[in-house]
Amino acid sequence: MAKRLSTPNPRTYIGSGKVSEIRTAIQALDVETVILDDELSPGQLRNLEKSFGGSVRVCDRTALILDIFNQRAATHEASLQVTLAQMEYQLPRLTKMWSHLERQAGGQVKGMGEKQIEVDKRILRTQISALRKELESVRKHRKLYRNRRQSVPIPVVSLVGYTNAGKSTLLNRLTGADVLAEDKLFATLDPTTRRVLVCY
Repeated sequence: MAKRLSTPNPRTYIGSGKVSEIRTAIQALDVETVILDDELSPGQLRNLEKSFGGSVRVCDRTALILDIFNQRAATHEASLQVTLAQMEYQLPRLTKMWSHLERQAGGQVKGMGEKQIEVDKRILRTQISALRKELESVRKHRKLYRNRRQSVPIPVVSLVGYTNAGKSTLLNRLTGADVLAEDKLFATLDPTTRRVLVCY
């Protein structure tokens, strides 16, 4: 009989019975990825991956959304923002990536693995710093364009709303544009600008 937890399990988020149930399903169905519809701590992710056998990727809501963003980012700035967000998300979750070092030396290289994790974290921090600088440069260019627009006495209207709210559809109706508009989450990520002639 399933038992509902009053609070999430601090080690695995879900209870031991549910962990066992999912592990059985993984083995029976040859599952590669398990997705949980909430944000998990780095420790919870690692513990679940160990509980599921180590070969299965455990993905929380944040990782899933970042994966979708990565697939659909069209502009250079959007791609930079998504890559930065993914790296910042991965930084505290690197331990699992170096478990192969222990396997290669029969479980006798824990110290080596820890050193490699620190090296990897340094590399990731360097990449994060470089991305932030590049993003700042892109934002400065965008600010110049914004200042030019503001110097021209033409009103600017923004359509703002949550994903799949109909912003692109409304933009197309108002301007006659052909912007991608699909009934799915995060179909478009990048801001789009169109001119429209308004007659009084």
